[in-house]
Amino acid sequence: MNFKEEIAEILKKSIKKLGYSDEKLVVSFSNKPEICDFQTNFALICAKDYGKKPIDFANEIVGGIEANEDFEFSAVMPGFLNVKVTEKGLSNYANFVSGNKFLGIEQEKTAKLIMFDYGGANVAKELHVGHLRSPIVGEALKRLNIAIGNKTISDAHLGDYGLQMGLTILQLKNDGYLDNFFDGTKNPKIKNVTLDLLNEEYPKASKTKENDKNFKSEAEKITLDIQRHIEPYFEIYKQIKDLSVVEIKKNYELLNTTFDYYLGESDAYEYIDETIQIFVDKKLARESDGALVVDVAREGEHIPIPKKTPDEPQRYKNPMPPAIIKKHNGGDLYATTDIATILQRNRDFKPDEIVYVTDNRQAGHFEQVFRCCKLSGISPEGQKLTHVAFGTMNGKDGKPFKTREGGTVKYKDVLNMLIESAGKKLAENGIVGDSELARKIGVGAMKFGDLSNTVAKDYVFDMDKFLAFDGKTGPYLQYTIARINSILSKAGKFDGKVCVRTSEERNIVLAVLKLNSSYIICKDTYSLNSLCLSAFDLASAFSTFYNNHKILTEKDESRKAEMLAICKLVKACLEKALWVLGIDSVEKM
Repeated sequence: MNFKEEIAEILKKSIKKLGYSDEKLVVSFSNKPEICDFQTNFALICAKDYGKKPIDFANEIVGGIEANEDFEFSAVMPGFLNVKVTEKGLSNYANFVSGNKFLGIEQEKTAKLIMFDYGGANVAKELHVGHLRSPIVGEALKRLNIAIGNKTISDAHLGDYGLQMGLTILQLKNDGYLDNFFDGTKNPKIKNVTLDLLNEEYPKASKTKENDKNFKSEAEKITLDIQRHIEPYFEIYKQIKDLSVVEIKKNYELLNTTFDYYLGESDAYEYIDETIQIFVDKKLARESDGALVVDVAREGEHIPIPKKTPDEPQRYKNPMPPAIIKKHNGGDLYATTDIATILQRNRDFKPDEIVYVTDNRQAGHFEQVFRCCKLSGISPEGQKLTHVAFGTMNGKDGKPFKTREGGTVKYKDVLNMLIESAGKKLAENGIVGDSELARKIGVGAMKFGDLSNTVAKDYVFDMDKFLAFDGKTGPYLQYTIARINSILSKAGKFDGKVCVRTSEERNIVLAVLKLNSSYIICKDTYSLNSLCLSAFDLASAFSTFYNNHKILTEKDESRKAEMLAICKLVKACLEKALWVLGIDSVEKM
């Protein structure tokens, strides 16, 4: 049941019956909900074509509409066609949603297989605040596509083959932690190497390479040995990776983020040589200063430079530099690995679309990679390659979120800070010691605070605002569900359907309608802010209904059952929206 489509079909029938073209007809939600629910400016934009006044044309169309119990049509100056949904129409829609396994969410007519690449954790390096947005946004986009009927595959795509591995292993070797790999020991194992130690060794190595060219050169050689499976460095690498992945999974699961695969750059390694050969065979690669490059710039194009602020004038660079697919020393680059990964994914999964979720600084990189894949045929015609570029999470000063000392904030520290604060909020409400409930609320606050913003924009991390139990927040939606749970628990069994009788009930069903429409908007924009705002509007509409009506003490049992049916509807729709956002519903707060 799609009201926009139904209204459009009714109007088209009248327009065609009158002998006019309906090509320019677009029905949208009204921007003045106090007057009507839907509207179209069709008569305004087309009246001149037929030599008519807009209001006369609108009245003519309304006059040609057959009687309908669900909608009331009217023409208003200067020529708008307004549509109001009747109480019966809203009741029918509410009961349709309640009985529908998809809760009225429009399903894709042809299901697609979409692969999501998000996460971006690096092996042997601790996750920090910069790793938060990718799993938050990526997980929500994946769940959104599941909700609308698509099939999905998700991959963490670990950074496990880059220079950081060579640097970390060299530092461990110099500090004596890897002696048994070089003294003839049979089947050596890493000893006394923990994740905490790895988190100390990499920064130490990174600092050393800045001042010691020999150290950097040796680390680059070790990185190349890892990529070529040369022992003992490849075995050391595998053991370090196993240690890291265990912790990475725990951190992602803490944020309600899961992956079908924890593949990494290393898994695409066997496709590297074939990938490069494809470009050579198709005469797309050329040598430049000993490196192999692919020209991806298009004649006469201007490449936009990302804006630092929305008000900054648009600047351009021209042309896009060539993509380097092989370094002068024979080493592979991120571009090569990402292209090879797309080759691998097309061999293994054949997705209709591959979606990458990273920060906006990588926009140029992915544009190069995507162009290479299309030029070479590695990405077949018809396959969509998408880069969802997100902005920065900033502190209240508007600058990237940092510690008081100016250092990088750890991923776990941000979550623990939110969970601890959520625990204090619960204690104020008399709930003490429920650490899992505190986690659900803290994570929900973080996710809603992030996803309620347009993905591409920077946003301010404001913990007090995010954790508020009222206002446009995750905890407010969780609290609304908890309140409904309490009502339904006290009510016990009931048998009733929604019957819209009041303005509050009318507003609730219209909010459900807009919430369900938001799923497609989010799919088209690759941003969840529309779903967040629509879910908040539904929760707000329910709050008004709850405050104005005594549900549990209603003496008319039939009327009471109708109101409980409204409660059940709101709960189901909010729970679905929170699931898509990756936020847990809660029983109590």
